[in-house]
Amino acid sequence: MATQQELQQLAGQLRRPNGAAGIDVANMMNENNMGMTRHSINRLGLSEGDRVLELGHGNGGHIDYLMNQAGGLHYTGLEMSELMTEEARRLNQKWVENGQAAFFLYDGDKTPFSDNSFEKMFTVNTIYFWKEPAELLSEIHRITADGGWFNITFAQKAFMQTLPFVQFGFELYDTQKVEKLVASTPWKIGSTESETETVKTKIGELVEREFTTITLIK
Repeated sequence: MATQQELQQLAGQLRRPNGAAGIDVANMMNENNMGMTRHSINRLGLSEGDRVLELGHGNGGHIDYLMNQAGGLHYTGLEMSELMTEEARRLNQKWVENGQAAFFLYDGDKTPFSDNSFEKMFTVNTIYFWKEPAELLSEIHRITADGGWFNITFAQKAFMQTLPFVQFGFELYDTQKVEKLVASTPWKIGSTESETETVKTKIGELVEREFTTITLIK
């Protein structure tokens, strides 16, 4: 049984991986969240030449999968973790060197991009940490091209609240709560798709996780 201090440390690493332990946590997150990540990517409707932005890319172990969805894609990743920015650049060196991928740090609120910079955008398991959700959604709307999409993929509250570490800084969501949030922004909801998958917990138990991808359209 993990102590409160250990749970708090894990929550902090899930929010912003750092140090030696951050690499291990990032590898675990990449493996454990791959089903959710591919669900989000598969619903982007990627076309040749699309400019793609991801919020919270972690170690970037999924970028090869994304790049194989269409030709000539240009991927940009934003992270609050300096360690994850460095790790993603290392793991995706070939895409960085050929000019198809770039990774940047940001503060979780404002992005360094101009209006209408991206056609397709997505984020997986980051909504729990958004400090000002409505403001961030409006910022993402600003940098999305007209007709562009933003996929928000998250685990449902009914599952998340069973995890002991979420008491430390996680804001939990169900579909209705996300829809209410979106209604306060310029976005329109295009589709909502949910799926249930079997995943392994931190202590090796197999559990059923329900997650959802909500597609927002500008």
